Amino acid sequence: MESPGIESAAIEKLGLEKFLKHSYSSKFDTQLPAFLNDDPKTLLELKELRESLKNFNSEEKKKALKKEIYSAVELKKWWISKMRNDEFPLRENMVCFWHNHFVSTSQKVKVNYWIYQHNMILREHAFGNFKELTKQIIKSNAMVKYLDNVDNKKGKYNENLSRELLELFTIGIGNYTESDIKNGARALAGLNYGDDGAVYRRFAEDNSDKTYFGKTGNWKADDLVDIIFEQKNIPYLITRKILEWFIYDNPSEDLVTYYGDYFRKVKFEIQPLLTKIFTEEYKKENSGTKIKDPLIYILQLLDELHIDDLDDAMILFFLKQQGMDLYNQVNVKGWDGGNSWLTSQIYLQRNNTSDLLCSGRSITRKILNTMTAGNEKPKSEFEKLDIKIDYDSNGNNKTIIAELSDRLLFNVNDTMQKDMENLLKYDFDPKETHANFAVIRLFDYITKLPEYQLI
Repeated sequence: MESPGIESAAIEKLGLEKFLKHSYSSKFDTQLPAFLNDDPKTLLELKELRESLKNFNSEEKKKALKKEIYSAVELKKWWISKMRNDEFPLRENMVCFWHNHFVSTSQKVKVNYWIYQHNMILREHAFGNFKELTKQIIKSNAMVKYLDNVDNKKGKYNENLSRELLELFTIGIGNYTESDIKNGARALAGLNYGDDGAVYRRFAEDNSDKTYFGKTGNWKADDLVDIIFEQKNIPYLITRKILEWFIYDNPSEDLVTYYGDYFRKVKFEIQPLLTKIFTEEYKKENSGTKIKDPLIYILQLLDELHIDDLDDAMILFFLKQQGMDLYNQVNVKGWDGGNSWLTSQIYLQRNNTSDLLCSGRSITRKILNTMTAGNEKPKSEFEKLDIKIDYDSNGNNKTIIAELSDRLLFNVNDTMQKDMENLLKYDFDPKETHANFAVIRLFDYITKLPEYQLI
C-alpha cells in the first residue's frame, strides 16, 4: 500500500508488519483536555447553563456563545495535533475514517463534551470490533442528539436513528425492509441523553414485542445490532468503505466480497482485516487509484518541507476551505471523497498553498481567504517559515529528480521529466549554499502535477 510521507519513514524503518503491530498497540491519552474543564458535562450542568442563559443579558449571551465556539475549535485543534504528532498516526487516520462513517456534527450536537466523548469512543475502538463500536456509538449522546432520537417516544416515533443504523452504518440499502426500520424505531424509542451516554427513559420506551429481520422479541438497541450482524450482507458496506478510504476510490466488487467474507470470518475484528488489506500479496494494482483527501495533502506537504510550527488552526481553516471541515460534514452520509476532492477551486487552493509554503511563507486565515480571488498580499507582510527538503546531496540533477519522483509520484512521463530537468539543470550543484531552494522549486512543481494529487 502506498503511504503518505508521514508514515512511510516509520514503515521503512520497522517493516510493515511491525509498524501495524505498533499502531494497533499504541497508547492514547484519555485525559480530558483542559479547554473542556469549564464546559458543561452532566445533564444537570447543561440544564443549569440553559436556565442561566434565559436570564443573561445580550453581552453575557455573546460571551457564552463565544466560549462554546472556542471549545469547538480547540477540540478540532486538539485532534489535528494528535494527527500531526503521534508516533503511529494510523490510529488517528482510523478515528477520522470512523468519524466520517458514524457522522455526528458539532453544529447540530452543540455540546462539545458529547462530541469529545464520541471522538473518544472512536479512538478506543478504532482497531477493535465493528459490532461493539456500533453498539457504543448508537448509545452516545452525540448520536442520539444528531439523529433526533430524543424525539423518538412510544406512540410518537422518530425513525432517523433506526433508518441510518441500517442504511449508512451497517448493512446498506436493499438489505432491509421498511418494516425493519419501523420496528427498529420502536426498539430505540425512549433512548435519550444520560450522563455517561444514552439511557432508556421508562415512560418513553416501548416494551412491546417487535419483529426485526424476522426475529420477534422486546428488542432494545444492543439487540438490534446483534440481529443486524447475523445478516448475510453485513460485512460488505464497511469493507467497501475501508478500501475506499485507504486504497481505491472505486474498489472492485470482487475485492469487496473477498475482504467482506474474511471480515465475517474474523467476527468483525478490524485489526486482522486491516492487516490483511495492507500486507496481502493479493493482486493489487493500487498506485494512483485514489485522490488524496485534503488532510493527507496538507500533512504530507508540511512533512516534506519539515514545517513543524504551523498553527493547527491554519490546518483546520485549510481543511474547511477544501470541504473537509472536521465534525462538520454536510450531511449524515459524510464526505463523498473521490473526485469531490478535486474540483477546480480545490485544485487551485492546493496549488496556491503549495506555492506559499514552498516560498517559506506561512499560511494565515487572511491569505487563505484571498487566495482563490487571486489577489495575494505584498510579500513583505508574510510570516516567514524555515523550510528544507530531504534529498541526497551527493547526487546530481538526475538522481535527485529520480529520488523525489520515486517518493512523490507513481509515474513520470517524458514531458514531466523534461520540465523537471529544466528546473534542476545538468550543471546543478547540490553542495552549493542555496541548493536546497532549487530542490524546493522542483518539489513545488511536482505538487502541482495531477499525479501528485493521487496516492
